Amino acid sequence: MVEITIDGIKVEAEEGSMVIQAAHKLGVYIPHFCYHKKLSIAANCRMCLVEVEKAPKALPACATPVTNGMVVRTRSAAAVAAQKSVMEFLLINHPLDCPVCDQGGECQLQDLAVGYGASASRYQEAKRVVVGKHMGPLISADAMQRCIHCTRCIRVGQEIGGIMEVGMLNRGEFAEITTFVGEAVESELSGNMIDVCPVGALLSKPFKMSARTWELGRRFSVSPHDSLGANLVVQTKRDRVMRVVPFENEDVNECWLSDRDRFSYEGLYTEDRLAHPMVKGQDGQWREASWADALQLVVHGLNTAREQFGSDQIGALGSSTATTEELALLARLTRALGSENIDFRLRNTDPSFDNALSGIPWLGMPVAELNKLDRVLVVGSFLRKDHPLMAQRLRQACKSGTQVSFIDSAADDPLFPVAVRLTVAPSLIPAALAEVAVALATAAGQPVPHAFAGVEPSAQARAIADSLASGQRVAVLLGNAAVSSDRASLIMANASTLANAANARFGFLTPGGNTVGGYMAGATPGEGGLTATQMLQQPRKAYIVLHAEPSLDSDNGVQALQALKNSGFAVALTPFRSSAEAWADIMLPVAPFTETSGTFINAEGRVQSFKGVAAPYADARPAWKVLRVLGNLFELEGFDDETSEAVRDRVLDGGIEGRLSNEVTALPALSSKLDGLERVADVPIYRTDALVRRSAPLQETAASLPPKARMASATLAGLGVEDGDAVIVRSEQGQVTLPAQMDDTVASGCVRIAAAFDASAALGSSFGLLTVERA
Repeated sequence: MVEITIDGIKVEAEEGSMVIQAAHKLGVYIPHFCYHKKLSIAANCRMCLVEVEKAPKALPACATPVTNGMVVRTRSAAAVAAQKSVMEFLLINHPLDCPVCDQGGECQLQDLAVGYGASASRYQEAKRVVVGKHMGPLISADAMQRCIHCTRCIRVGQEIGGIMEVGMLNRGEFAEITTFVGEAVESELSGNMIDVCPVGALLSKPFKMSARTWELGRRFSVSPHDSLGANLVVQTKRDRVMRVVPFENEDVNECWLSDRDRFSYEGLYTEDRLAHPMVKGQDGQWREASWADALQLVVHGLNTAREQFGSDQIGALGSSTATTEELALLARLTRALGSENIDFRLRNTDPSFDNALSGIPWLGMPVAELNKLDRVLVVGSFLRKDHPLMAQRLRQACKSGTQVSFIDSAADDPLFPVAVRLTVAPSLIPAALAEVAVALATAAGQPVPHAFAGVEPSAQARAIADSLASGQRVAVLLGNAAVSSDRASLIMANASTLANAANARFGFLTPGGNTVGGYMAGATPGEGGLTATQMLQQPRKAYIVLHAEPSLDSDNGVQALQALKNSGFAVALTPFRSSAEAWADIMLPVAPFTETSGTFINAEGRVQSFKGVAAPYADARPAWKVLRVLGNLFELEGFDDETSEAVRDRVLDGGIEGRLSNEVTALPALSSKLDGLERVADVPIYRTDALVRRSAPLQETAASLPPKARMASATLAGLGVEDGDAVIVRSEQGQVTLPAQMDDTVASGCVRIAAAFDASAALGSSFGLLTVERA
């Protein structure tokens, strides 16, 4: 630490830090544009010029390292004169269009020009004109003449997103920020460029020209889309969500948001939104009903199924985007009706999964510790798309020497250096884990686990073992694809064995915003109960479906749709009409997360409660209230909670820490490869849940393009198919016709076809064998 004096006040600062950081620590504001605490130093704008004693001229505070005994004056006549001179230069070419600029009211340049700008400009020449740029459906760059070349957007793309999609062309007055060769910006973290832009050059395209900042109300909320639980500020106007920006929380999302969290609100008010309770008549036609009538019909339908077929013929399906309170009351209602068939994990396919675990699966560490790991093995995860901000934390860790290795079935680029990668067919992931475990044991001179006798590690497995063995803070993390696999319990057992051999933490990245909350709420099958997949394989006579769109959220959408259609009675608690009108008998309009109070528990076990930010749309009601009233109408005990907080407190009674456990009770074992072409199925980042799928801007991105049959070049050659050919892909369930695409990131002998699309739904399960032939 060194001691410096800023404006007459002494402060200690870390050696190597900059003057501006010391000033911020002291609470002294130095005007700036290009500096950002999370980005590298650029020193482009020079707005932060300060007077440093014994220096011949003013120095930029963002790029001047502190030295012991340094004396800095930020408000002296010399400093202010230098700052005013810079402001004059910045305003030379800046257009005077504040009245029509969408950044008006939250523009750093506008704010600082009040204090440091002159009342008139000495510049009489013509201002420069910069042609607007096309940056895709999310970012508006129509007014790039406002750009002051701070390069924050470039650094966010390069350093936070991991990909340099925008850069600066030319020099002097001809310099301009642009994308490369007219390409759209496609990073899953691109919206952060909008946040860091200090002027109105980059704006939110969906929000642009729809409201002024001073018209907006601001409310705290939590994202439901992935297990990070990113903190949000949701901005509303007349009880309508207009914009979402990050709420800074260093322990969770820092000051960033993924585009999924930022733009999913565009799906809230689609034409598809269910406005009133709907009941299907005998003629198959839908008609509106009052809440009282609709709820009485739900009670009658469930009672009839219970009396005629038994309580175990009732099944309840939830969603990992539902709040803890909603899932708790769904579980309470289902059990009070005599059924243990309750599950929110619609993509899990391994019936042994619950028996293989002793507690609630979680990350195994605080999210913030991801940055501090020095060796990581990620198993079965499309990391960048499944957990974009966790991938961002590992990206920052890699800059400090962290080694990240992958075992997967498709070698997607995480946009950071990969230490070692082992890409195998989905059925061989347990065997790949066994190879690494054997390599670790052999290198350490320990006995090889009996189950892995005879396993010969590959070169990549040995390299992964060497990497893990060389670290002090090591983690083995299971991704969404590993957990949803039909061999999930085997993958868990082998990964746990490997983690023990590497002296590593073992954790689950977990899908959805509330997987840990769903477990805490008891929304998993009890003794004798069926999992979601089993309920749809062995159809029940009655179903209650909460917040789910079974045709796209289930592992096998075709099977789910058939089971629901063939049931005697199905009720959907959903915000969206098209989620349920094909199979439901009654649709009850319930509020999405923006219109209800509730709680999400993220992957690290962090409990985050929030209030509704807008009034419920039309006749919609919070789902927890609907479920509580249903309990009252059934005259059941335990449905007297007056608030969502009361429901939450019952769930969390006794604490959460003791219930989180990644201890695996299943025994490690080997697995053999399936004989044939295996399917590799990812759930694309903007197809993960009903709200995201209805966000028009997100569906216009490259990440939401229709699925293709992606295969390695050797696999294509073996089938006699060329890149671009139309192929017929068949599974046990059905067939689809898709264009073939050569993709050498896919494991040999596999076909990668994205799930959660209507175009691929006919194939059924995300796991299993396919046949491919030229159409």
